[in-house]
Amino acid sequence: MIDKHAVVDPEAVIGNNVSIGPYSVIGSDVVIGDDNWIGSHVVIKGPTKIGRSNRIYQFSSIGDDPQDKKYSGNEQSTLEIGDGNLIREYCSINRGTEEGGGKTVIGSDNWIMAYVHIAHDCIVGDGAVFANNTTLAGHVCIDDYVILGGFTGVHQFCHIGKHCFTAISSVVVKDIPPFLMVAGNTAKPSGLNREGLKRHGFTAETIDLLRKAYKIIYRSGLTKNVAIEALEELKSQSEAVREFSNFIEKSTRGITR
Repeated sequence: MIDKHAVVDPEAVIGNNVSIGPYSVIGSDVVIGDDNWIGSHVVIKGPTKIGRSNRIYQFSSIGDDPQDKKYSGNEQSTLEIGDGNLIREYCSINRGTEEGGGKTVIGSDNWIMAYVHIAHDCIVGDGAVFANNTTLAGHVCIDDYVILGGFTGVHQFCHIGKHCFTAISSVVVKDIPPFLMVAGNTAKPSGLNREGLKRHGFTAETIDLLRKAYKIIYRSGLTKNVAIEALEELKSQSEAVREFSNFIEKSTRGITR
């Protein structure tokens, strides 16, 4: 299932039932698991490890050198991609850097649409959706089930919590606590991602407790530390509120407000 016009390095490890389209180039130090489909004109460089059942569309660049002036080309630098991801046309996903921990990691079951760029040392969880032209700078952390609207840009070292949603053309320069919707340049919170929470099975009671926590953080006028203290009672009633509070408390970059 490897097209005769594809170029596959003899040191690459290719699993069972893998399809590689014409004019794609697979370098050494690349491991491709079973049941992957790779379109035409895809370039995959290593060290890169790709799990099972991914679909990578034409003209994508996977595992190339990090776009970091400090990268010398000699340090350990890897990319790891999980299972069941969809990576559409013209995406670029770079390997990590030594300073950033050495690897870029993409989880499983993500939808990564056309022209998305994921820079060095990014960590992406599971079940995320990145709409067209989304751009992640280096060292960005994206937790599970995040949806980034088209043309969203995320500044380096930002952390976006679970179940967040960004509107089209959002520019994220600070951390976004889990469960929020944000919009704008620069991005500002616009409430809870209620529809997303419902779709993932959050109960009405939990969503109501998160709504109260959101009001304490964003509508009370309290400083961050005082607002976190005010969440104590709600934290005792909900694991989701505890996660929301802990994220805010641990943020070193500061949260979107």
